Amino acid sequence: MNPTTRGGAGCLLAGLGAATAPLVWAPQASISIDGGFEGHARDLSVLYIDLPLIVLGGALVPLLTWTLTTRWVHRPWAAALAAMAALALGVWGLTEWWTPHRQPDLGDGG
Repeated sequence: MNPTTRGGAGCLLAGLGAATAPLVWAPQASISIDGGFEGHARDLSVLYIDLPLIVLGGALVPLLTWTLTTRWVHRPWAAALAAMAALALGVWGLTEWWTPHRQPDLGDGG
């Protein structure tokens, strides 16, 4: 595999990760964006703090895995498989670990 093809595959995996991570993250962050009942739980910091970190992590995890695996294994199919597995584990870890801050619901009554 020549360096141009290897670089293109790494960029493709990084783009796939940068697109996948926010798509998985967005449904969990929707309560912080719309604010729930009368907007009392609105927290727009998820857009300017969390979203860039999610996109950056989604791009860097498969790219770094691809780079390290191609240096150690020298088989592009194994590197692509490892990068996809790292992206899947990263997205799973994101959905398990990250939850937006939810303020107590004042409309419940007690």
